[in-house]
Amino acid sequence: MADRNSGPTLRTDARRNVARIRAAAIEVFRVEGLSAPLENVAGTAQVSKATIFNRFGGRIGLIDSVIDEVVATKLKSVIDDARSVAGISERIRFYVGAIRELQYRLPAVNDVLLQAFPASGPLMELCHLGGSFHEELVQDGHAANALAEGVTSDDFQAMAVDNSLALKYGVRPSRAAYERRTGLVLDGICQPAHGRSGSASSW
Repeated sequence: MADRNSGPTLRTDARRNVARIRAAAIEVFRVEGLSAPLENVAGTAQVSKATIFNRFGGRIGLIDSVIDEVVATKLKSVIDDARSVAGISERIRFYVGAIRELQYRLPAVNDVLLQAFPASGPLMELCHLGGSFHEELVQDGHAANALAEGVTSDDFQAMAVDNSLALKYGVRPSRAAYERRTGLVLDGICQPAHGRSGSASSW
């Protein structure tokens, strides 16, 4: 039997700890967001907080390690799914509704949109991806007269940030109230059907 302090055993223990910490971080971050206390992750993984720092270098390293499983895949999927929607008006409505739905049920999305951890490269890459898609939506939306006059990509970003702040720090609304407000947001930025140019088949 190998001695507990031997190199191979230590490497096995380290790999086991890394796997447990990652699994715990995915679980905790999905429920509590990326700003959840590391003590909660350590407790779920049944390791010390110091072990997290030893294996991942701290919160940012841990976020970078699990961001795909926690939030990145879902955000990228929303953008990919939105791009598959044929009409720009429907595309905008789908995207805004889908992002607001993720914001409501996945706290980590709000941490991303608030750029809560700018030292995380993968998190900031998600923000850049979202910003680029907002520019694409606005350009296509105005070209098709599907957006209200004056709406900019910065407005898309501001709406997302304002909603994240409200959900993260405010009183959580009921599902019905939240969905009603999503409709109000969309009615505010989208051009009414009678204000659009072109045939109905364009939409």
